[in-house]
Parts: sequence; structure tokens; C-alpha cells
Amino acid sequence: MNSRMLNVLLVEDDEVDVMNVRRAFKKNNITNPLWTAGNGIEALEVLRGSAMPTERRLVLLDLNMPRMNGIEFLRELRADPELHSTPVVVLTTSDDERDRVEAFNLNVAGYILKPVTFMSFVEAMATLNKYWTLVELP
Repeated sequence: MNSRMLNVLLVEDDEVDVMNVRRAFKKNNITNPLWTAGNGIEALEVLRGSAMPTERRLVLLDLNMPRMNGIEFLRELRADPELHSTPVVVLTTSDDERDRVEAFNLNVAGYILKPVTFMSFVEAMATLNKYWTLVELP
């Protein structure tokens, strides 16, 4: 596997948003493997399971989801000794200051508001990809 390859887990319950991320990856020629989970519980199962490689992981996290929302997921992730250092970028429609503060208190690497237009979304994914290409992950 390419040593720069990043294993991305998208935690998102909206199928349209999942499709937009896939389309944005394709449009930007982002070839990183993309796993998906519909809520925090499923995401923890993916991260704790054997299907997704354990190295060079990044979680793209929506906050507003059923069963276990993004903040609850972050609390669980940070309390898990095996997963606590997993980098997480929040990708959400929530512009609530409390959500932003709570997410950063739980050590997210970034907080991105979902752009309204698809082209803005493509640009956001390109920027995020460029950033994570430059960052040294274990």
C-alpha cells in the first residue's frame, strides 16, 4: 500500500452527503480508501473491527446523527485507549458555537461547515486532502 495513502472513515447518516463526498473524491482524484458508517455506533464498530487498516486513519464526522451523535462518538473515541489518538475532522451543517467548542474540547483536528454548493464542497475536499497529504501521520 502507498505509504501516503490515508484510510478515511466517513461517519454520515445522510446518503446524499455520502454520495457528495464520493463524488468530490472522484472529481479531485482522491484515491484514498473510503469507509462509511451511518452513526457513531457503526463507526466504532468499523474502527474496532478488522476490515479497516489500523494505520493512517482519518475520520470525517457529521454531528447530527441518530443512535449516537458525533459528540457522543468523540467522547467514546477519546476514552478508548486504542483509538484515542485517531484524527477527526468534523464535517457538519451545525454552526452552533456549543458544538464547535465541544468538538475542539474533544481534540478534533478541524471543524468544517458543509458548503451549500457542490463545487464549494469539491473545493473543501481538495483542501482537506492537500492538508492531510502534507501532515505526517503514524
